Amino acid sequence: MTAMYHLRDVGIGIDATGTRPESDSMGSIAVPAEHYWGAQTQRSLVHFSIGRDIMPIELCRAYGIVKKAAAQVNLADNRLPNWKAAAIIQAADEVSSGLLDSEFPLFVWQTGSGTQTNMNVNEVIANRAIQLLGGQIGSKIPVHPNDDVNMGQSSNDSFPTVMHVVTLLEIEKTLLPQIEALIACIRTKAEGWRDVIKMGRTHLQDAVPLTVGQEWSGWAQQLDNALDALRSARAGLAELAAGGTAVGTGLNAPKGFGKAIAEHIAVLTGLPFVTAPNKFAALGGLDAMVRASAGLRGLAVALLKIANDMRWLGSGPRCGLAELNLPENEPGSSIMPGKVNPTQCEALIMIATQVLGNDATVAFAGAQGNFELNVMRPVIAANVLHSIRILADGCRSFLQFSVEGTTLNEQKIKHYVDVSVMLVTALSPVIGYDKASAIAHRAMEKDETLREAALVSGVSADVFDQNVDPKNMVGEGLAGA
Repeated sequence: MTAMYHLRDVGIGIDATGTRPESDSMGSIAVPAEHYWGAQTQRSLVHFSIGRDIMPIELCRAYGIVKKAAAQVNLADNRLPNWKAAAIIQAADEVSSGLLDSEFPLFVWQTGSGTQTNMNVNEVIANRAIQLLGGQIGSKIPVHPNDDVNMGQSSNDSFPTVMHVVTLLEIEKTLLPQIEALIACIRTKAEGWRDVIKMGRTHLQDAVPLTVGQEWSGWAQQLDNALDALRSARAGLAELAAGGTAVGTGLNAPKGFGKAIAEHIAVLTGLPFVTAPNKFAALGGLDAMVRASAGLRGLAVALLKIANDMRWLGSGPRCGLAELNLPENEPGSSIMPGKVNPTQCEALIMIATQVLGNDATVAFAGAQGNFELNVMRPVIAANVLHSIRILADGCRSFLQFSVEGTTLNEQKIKHYVDVSVMLVTALSPVIGYDKASAIAHRAMEKDETLREAALVSGVSADVFDQNVDPKNMVGEGLAGA
């Protein structure tokens, strides 16, 4: 577990009240002496103590990357002296590595530009840098949160920048590996069951045969298609707003700052970040985040369908479909002994439902804001990151505790094939639709086998046996193979 720095652990004295005075343009305010944050963070805690939704720590850590990159650019262009830049860079590294996680307490429900969170990061980095340089925390000397840490930046361009950085990082490092592992496992299962014939179902009614492998290959392809849509959203996320400052004109950002900081962020993350070609679009809208959320929604839709299919096919054990044997992980009832439920499927369905709700919020928020600034950024960031996290964790759990251990009840699967009347579909081209339909109805009404009903209806045994063979009704193999 990552260790975290705390002021009480590094010899900072705490006065009798346990606070120290910090100031901003609104005046002085008491700040807990054991923390690195400053006046603007403290004011946000007072004025925006709303709910229990804290700004995602992944976003705050990613802010450390952005602030480090900014310091590197300002150092290279001689706007920061080496000794000051070094302290800021070390503090920013501590932020991005999680050493200062306890210093980011702000709520999601704050200013729509994310200014409070930007200043929270600026204040923490500045005070930690002051400490590293032997100064007095809270003095803003020799490192100022606005003049030095925020140099060349605005909340209006740094917050959307960090939104793109953290979203792309979380998609690449957290979500994609879990989705890809789930797809691989489903494909492996499909390959192993490619020759197991089962009855298909449409409208929850018996249909024509296919193989279990074909059915599972369809699930894998659904996820692959959804993943392609999410991957296509990465190009927009790779474009960074940094350098646009307040309204997109770049006022107070040195020439070339946007391109340079994007290049540094690309090096620090290993991801292909570039400066956004149009900063007015980058600040006025959050369309790339909306597209990313839509990609997450697409994954949720596919996962929900798959989880629902699995729990239906595993229903039983004696009074349901019972084609799949789902792993038994925990007791399913406090009153019914021996009952076991498809809990991993249920959890994944709830996750998918939440992601759909998150996306509705993101889409609506993405359409908000006025003129040069979208002011719904914190809620968009929080919902997108929440969707990524629960999808990744849900896929890992679903794979580990459900898909990997799922087996077939081949006896039940064969029974359904043997008793199905929809195999009559193969006779339709030979004897005509109406006669085939009459045979199917007779079999159901008289409780006869399909073969018995066909023979009584005048179909010869040879014609029936030549045409009604499930092995010849399932096509050439796995979908896409």
